[in-house]
Amino acid sequence: MFRSIWDDVKREYSYGNMVTRIIILNLAFFVIVKLLWVVLMISNAWVEPEIYRTISRFFMISSDWMHNLTHPWVIITHMFFHEGVFHILWNMLFLYWFGRIVGDLLGNHRILPLYLLGGLVGGLIYLVTAKLLSPHTSFALGASGAVMAIVVAAGTTSPDYIMRLILLGDIKLKYIVGALVFFDVVGMGSNINTGGHIAHLGGAFFGWLFVRQLREGNDLSIPVNNLMSRLQRFFKGLLTGVPQSRKGPKVVYRNPNRKKMTNNKGNASSDFHDLSHQEQLDRILEKIKKSGYENLTEEEKEFLFNASKK
Repeated sequence: MFRSIWDDVKREYSYGNMVTRIIILNLAFFVIVKLLWVVLMISNAWVEPEIYRTISRFFMISSDWMHNLTHPWVIITHMFFHEGVFHILWNMLFLYWFGRIVGDLLGNHRILPLYLLGGLVGGLIYLVTAKLLSPHTSFALGASGAVMAIVVAAGTTSPDYIMRLILLGDIKLKYIVGALVFFDVVGMGSNINTGGHIAHLGGAFFGWLFVRQLREGNDLSIPVNNLMSRLQRFFKGLLTGVPQSRKGPKVVYRNPNRKKMTNNKGNASSDFHDLSHQEQLDRILEKIKKSGYENLTEEEKEFLFNASKK
């Protein structure tokens, strides 16, 4: 049975989209930590009770800058680390629901950069404000900041996208996202996890900024994807013992005689095919912004679907 489960997980990770992979990483981290907790609880007679807390903080970001400087990996590990069942459950559900929308509309290759950068911005906002809120040392963990970046990115990309909620029916995405952001704003005044709510809002702000910059022609995912590619080649070279050469430059042909974009329905289809891949994507995103995803043609929806796999 366990071997079958392991084979299913490997298959989903290998062939699934980036949202699936991030969820698997979070769940794997959670299971490992919980198994460690069980072992330490069983061995409580021989192990100091505080050892689990010490090990957990090894992966958390802290309001103490010295902790972060001596544990630099926490800027990444904190956004994959959860302790409570409902904490990881809701984060992964929101990541699945809204991540699929972002993947379809903006492309699967932008999911991981958006997740990482949103989590980093949320963590940075937490570091800046934590000492202002309390003089005591605190720690932050969880993917909420990263997930909120994806949630707001989905709402900013297609605010009129319809989601069907249990008991509530069909609701436009902008109202759902607005409600989630509002809950975090209200949460700041509850004196319960105030730093966490501020981190969520930091991630939410970056999600909006990411889409805004993308519409202006600045793709913030490119440097992250380039860095990930270099790291992948580096570690693959270490494992195989063979240096991994960089891919050659990609040549894109553009027709210098292509027609300008027009609103004439008679030649709109031919104009669309004359555009480069990025121009086609930008044109579709602009159409989603103005009239919503549901008003795309079947051809445009198919183009988005294929682009999300690249």
